[in-house]
Amino acid sequence: MIAGTNSGCGKTTVALGLMAALNRKMKVQPYKVGPDYIDPAFHTAITGRDSSNLDSWILPMEEVKNIFVKNSSDADISIIEGVMGMHDGFGIEKDSGSSSHVAKILNVPVIIVLNAKAMALSAAALVKGFAEFDPEVNVAGVIVNNVMGERHYRLLKDSIENHTKIKVLGYLPTNKNFGLSSRHLGLIPSYEVEDLLKKINLIGDEIEKYIDLEEIIKISQVNWNENKTYIPEEKITEDVNIAIAFDKAFNFYYKDSLQLLEEYGANIVKFSPINDTELPENIDALYFGGGFPEIFSNELEANNSIKKSIVERLKNGIPYLAECGGLMYLSRKLINFDKTENWMTGWFDFDCEMTERLQRFGYQEIKLKSDSILGASGSKIRAHEFHRSKITGELSDTLYAIEKKNHYECKKWECGFIKGNGIAGYPHLHFRGNKNFAKSFIKSAEKYRKQRCNI
Repeated sequence: MIAGTNSGCGKTTVALGLMAALNRKMKVQPYKVGPDYIDPAFHTAITGRDSSNLDSWILPMEEVKNIFVKNSSDADISIIEGVMGMHDGFGIEKDSGSSSHVAKILNVPVIIVLNAKAMALSAAALVKGFAEFDPEVNVAGVIVNNVMGERHYRLLKDSIENHTKIKVLGYLPTNKNFGLSSRHLGLIPSYEVEDLLKKINLIGDEIEKYIDLEEIIKISQVNWNENKTYIPEEKITEDVNIAIAFDKAFNFYYKDSLQLLEEYGANIVKFSPINDTELPENIDALYFGGGFPEIFSNELEANNSIKKSIVERLKNGIPYLAECGGLMYLSRKLINFDKTENWMTGWFDFDCEMTERLQRFGYQEIKLKSDSILGASGSKIRAHEFHRSKITGELSDTLYAIEKKNHYECKKWECGFIKGNGIAGYPHLHFRGNKNFAKSFIKSAEKYRKQRCNI
């Protein structure tokens, strides 16, 4: 695991560079701690292997292990990019969605990334604190970032290794060419970055030059604490087709969540709200994930043909789930940062307006208020919200309540809307957080298929 002392210390740069450097000689399986969608897309672009999220708050610990085992079975090395600072997670309780918690669940060694700008002996104090804060975390090394040169590095290395038992594995010099551009929800997605692999390979070259890769490979050769194999779920259907919106505007999906639907027997069919003129034929459910519809709102508005196709299917009773960006697309219109307006599908009667500040950010627990395509009333699943748009205008019936809990407070609010045979809301769901939600979604699709086919 590549973990950081704090957000912005350079752990993403180091993780991407390590993936690029090691991918030149071995099969690298990437992972990301937490609910992030954007970083895993970079991982996949670099390694050619789908990156998976390991989130110990959204997912049960057993599912964190399952995802790790399932995807690592044919890899030579796994690299897990951490989230925020190593011990940062949900609230201030230990072992709650943090990188350190995932490292303990999987019993993997951790390499800390430290921003060493304008630092000398204090680096040793910082590393010592991270190494000793939780003795159950195996801190196996440190990489120092933002180093002014070889002399500065020697000073840092001697300071850390003389005052701690942690080995310094190398450094990255200050380099403005390493930066990846950001927008309002984090890094600009990989598919929008020009010359992405050229930029990542530049970081990989620097990693090979300044960091001890052989020592990192040696550190990674640990015996995992369980003789565990992944056992796929039993099929519950054979003929259900679930269409997911997937293009540059909509691509925020958890890979392992979609694979769970496939294990249950569903066929995943992709379509593009930007490029396709109509929905695929013979589909039994619709899934609109998150993304950046606000960036591509002109193109979404212009494709009237597929908007008409979508509304017709929704009126016909097809089950659907829309998350965040998907909710925005099903609204009446999208009001962008510059106050320009674009017409969306108009399925819901309200508008979505982009704002200068985050509206909601963090984990929550969803409780269904009534029976729905996702399950029976009272069913719960953990989720995550991260958005800068808000709903304005007339609201449809709310469907589920959200309870946000941490050490200090418990907030409750209603979020999510029901119309026709489906649900739309801002929360992002991971079906492995409660597999009954996936089963219920598939059963709803199967019921619709029987009606559609007059079975």
